[in-house]
Amino acid sequence: MHRSRIGVVLIDHPDASYDASAAFWAGARGGARRSSEAPGAEPYESLDRLPGEVMLELQRTGAGTPPRVHLDIETDDVEAEVARVTALGATVHERREGYVILADPGGLLFCVVPVQTGDAFAQHATTWE
Repeated sequence: MHRSRIGVVLIDHPDASYDASAAFWAGARGGARRSSEAPGAEPYESLDRLPGEVMLELQRTGAGTPPRVHLDIETDDVEAEVARVTALGATVHERREGYVILADPGGLLFCVVPVQTGDAFAQHATTWE
């Protein structure tokens, strides 16, 4: 048994467009940019949380990564969640220390990560058998 939920929405931009895009999304959301709460926060900034305490993050990506939005599924058991979503049709794109990058059946990248939202995770996560 493990639990998971979509805990983070990330807006990714390479350096060339990051500052303008980050300012745009902060204005669109009606909030301020601030240092992220995420571990290893250097390429991240936070915006105000979405309903359900879902984190809304800005991520500075490297050259060659197109602007995109991606989701992080947070879980209390990364390997169990990877097994669950691969059974649904996802494919593993890359394994990194502590988390896994996957692609959905259409090729959209997403990550399975350890719990990042603290108390919100326990309140909003789905339990899987």
